[in-house]
Amino acid sequence: MTGTLVLAGTPIGDVRDAPPRLAEELAGADVVAAEDTRRLRRLTQALGVTPKGRVVSYFEGNESARTPELVEELAGGARVLLVTDAGMPSVSDPGYRLVAAAVERDVRVTAVPGPSAVLTALALSGLPVDRFCFEGFLPRKAGERLSRLREVAGERRTLVYFEAPHRLDDTLAAMAEAFGTDRRAAVCRELTKTYEEVRRGPLRELAEWAAEGVRGEITVVVEGAPDKGPEEFGAEELVRRVRVREEAGERRKEAIAAVAAQVGVPKREVFDAVVAAKNAGA
Repeated sequence: MTGTLVLAGTPIGDVRDAPPRLAEELAGADVVAAEDTRRLRRLTQALGVTPKGRVVSYFEGNESARTPELVEELAGGARVLLVTDAGMPSVSDPGYRLVAAAVERDVRVTAVPGPSAVLTALALSGLPVDRFCFEGFLPRKAGERLSRLREVAGERRTLVYFEAPHRLDDTLAAMAEAFGTDRRAAVCRELTKTYEEVRRGPLRELAEWAAEGVRGEITVVVEGAPDKGPEEFGAEELVRRVRVREEAGERRKEAIAAVAAQVGVPKREVFDAVVAAKNAGA
């Protein structure tokens, strides 16, 4: 019989948020794969747990090489526990490769739900939570970052991002450029920790605030694009959306069809706008 892969959520700040089952799994797993074994040691000490199984590192640098080894352990019947430094494995952290490989081998995969910076920030943001999408970390290069943001400028769902503190001011400025300076957002810093802070406001104000320097773990929540009827999308906006998709690698025909479906106008209208812009040299 094959074993079981357990994805376990760990505290994002306050160790008291650890789910009770986490201690049980840490104590009983045959193998504990940790993003940082030193941080795991501090966590187990705080929880008063001593893992009985083998502890191995599993991080971005060795994820590809170690995945086959762990899959063989699972195929042999082992119970493998995967933990990252904070939050749920696979969510902008190591884990996806191992889950995919385990599923491919018909290994059972389960989870110990735990704290999530994404959901915590979303709940505290004061922005709509009925529909949202998680975008993870943006590209570090300014041009790539702005291009990625422009791709989702028309997204109506609330957007959630992770960001490093030293890039926060540039990211918020890029968001203001791509989404509009008045788009509402919330910067959630050091969630569940001693210096937790949630700063809310329009992107232009948040960008000015962040320019003074910000520390800690950052999650940014941004309001989705306002609802518009088809009559509110001018030719210039239709052309812009097609260009964004083309820059992302889509063929023009597919980009036109996608934009037409997204904004609720006939494909012919989008096509005519693109042709007119091309003839005008825009």
